[in-house]
Amino acid sequence: MSRILIVDDETNLRHTVGYALRREGHEVATADDGEKGLEVFRATKPDLVILDLMLPRMDGLAVCRAIRRESDVPVIMLTARDTELDTVVGLEVGADDYLTKPFSMVELIARIRAMLRRAAPRHGTPPERVELRGIAIDVARRRVTVEGAEVELKPREFDLLAHLAGSPGRVFTREQLLAAVWGLDYAGDPRTVDTHVKTLRERLSDEAERPRWIETVRGVGYRFREETN
Repeated sequence: MSRILIVDDETNLRHTVGYALRREGHEVATADDGEKGLEVFRATKPDLVILDLMLPRMDGLAVCRAIRRESDVPVIMLTARDTELDTVVGLEVGADDYLTKPFSMVELIARIRAMLRRAAPRHGTPPERVELRGIAIDVARRRVTVEGAEVELKPREFDLLAHLAGSPGRVFTREQLLAAVWGLDYAGDPRTVDTHVKTLRERLSDEAERPRWIETVRGVGYRFREETN
């Protein structure tokens, strides 16, 4: 059983989502404004946070920044505004995923399950080997094979692939990938990430329109596809 914190000023949403999560077997804590959400977060130490962007007293971005200074707990941000800027800013301050209201409860539950599954590796050391849908990434030996055949990658291409594959399903903005793979002091064009992703796809024979591994999240960045049942 996991403990999940819902921070949202909409009473109906808190009750509806809380009821669904309790039926899934989770323990649920709630808060109706940002400052209270941060207080409840510190008191309950949840395994996952569902956080609204627009909150009274302290908005979701400020709450997320504060959480990130203390913890790497998974955060799903909710927003009533469907703009690329809101999405990118939310991810850049530390949210792991986002949903635009109104959203499907089935989709929210699916994303929560996925985040909780991968929470343990995120809190520990990155995986040394990833195997998913025919690709095997050996981080320690810096080797990649597709259907058993080795694929030659340049160092930066390998680092980019390994970083994405280390957190399947997590959306990374271009800026986050630049910081992680190119370094915090990189001052070049963020679109260099697009160029490297294009080359990676060509080397892996991964089609952008029907990706097996690297998905484009429109207006935001990229993610490595999770295993689907």
